[in-house]
Amino acid sequence: MLGKPFASLIAIAVGLAAFVPPALADGSVEVRSRAITEFKIGSDDTRFGSLEFLGGLEMVSPQRLFGSLSSIRFRQDKTHFVGVLDTGHWMTGRIERDPQGRVSGLADVAITPMRNRAGRTFEGKGHMDAEGLALHGNEILVSFEQDHRVDVYPDPGFEVSRAIDMIPIPFSKKSLRANRGFETIAVAPADSALKGGTLIVAECSLDANDNAYAAILDGPLKGRLALAHYGDFDATDGAFLPNGDLLLLERRFNVAEGIGMRLRRIKAADIRPGSVMDGEILLQGDFGYQIDNMEGLDVFAAEDGTMHVVIVSDDNHSILQRNLMLEFRLVELPSGDTAHLQR
Repeated sequence: MLGKPFASLIAIAVGLAAFVPPALADGSVEVRSRAITEFKIGSDDTRFGSLEFLGGLEMVSPQRLFGSLSSIRFRQDKTHFVGVLDTGHWMTGRIERDPQGRVSGLADVAITPMRNRAGRTFEGKGHMDAEGLALHGNEILVSFEQDHRVDVYPDPGFEVSRAIDMIPIPFSKKSLRANRGFETIAVAPADSALKGGTLIVAECSLDANDNAYAAILDGPLKGRLALAHYGDFDATDGAFLPNGDLLLLERRFNVAEGIGMRLRRIKAADIRPGSVMDGEILLQGDFGYQIDNMEGLDVFAAEDGTMHVVIVSDDNHSILQRNLMLEFRLVELPSGDTAHLQR
């Protein structure tokens, strides 16, 4: 049965994505959703350390382009979102909620092909393997693997526009692994230590000390740094809290140990040129939890001032994997200080 641990292990063993759809469909997409009411399978626990599970969705669509969601970012209204698929597509839409405030479905979903700086779209992932996404004023920044780069798109208008600029990455392309490049791109708050600087973190391109490459691309602290890399967990997305701390999503996806998900919190003071970022693990899950190939994460302040954390999966367009959206509330910071959560 889809979603069972054994089925997920089979998905790993057979090598993922047997089919990569071409960039050929524009427009609205029907999405059907099933509610996920428990994070730990067989348990009604909702509190997991400093995170409270609020609910989630398992999503399917008759449109074959739906899936392979690599990153997601919410608009200021905390309802509309922009996402990128690693097949070189944009996905936009909005979340719906039930009377209790739990996510209940997606609406107004549209998928459109991305265009490179020459205005071209491509079939497959070689040139348009979009992995990371950041909203930055009137621009959208997208990080790509394989053809490693960070492209800039206008916002609004990104759905039909070519990339209008490229931000240089301070690493040679030869030093980056083909399918293990910069999956994380996030813009720090303007009043944080990074002063609105853009951070990128590689999935599993490692330096001589086996730490993952990272860099601050602009701002007063522009420069190279690294992320402490442990075992088979690789960084797949991240988002800044209002105080400048970084929530980093990491996943494990291999035959020997199966799927795993981890959420790390890195303090703002540790994000600076020359440093090796590390942080406390806030959440970790494996086959015993409602997870899959978790790749995207965003945070936003709810109406009550608390931070909500949304995590999404990439199903690799495999019938043995799932498209998931999970929502948590950050109940308290590890220090016990919740003042920074107010906006």
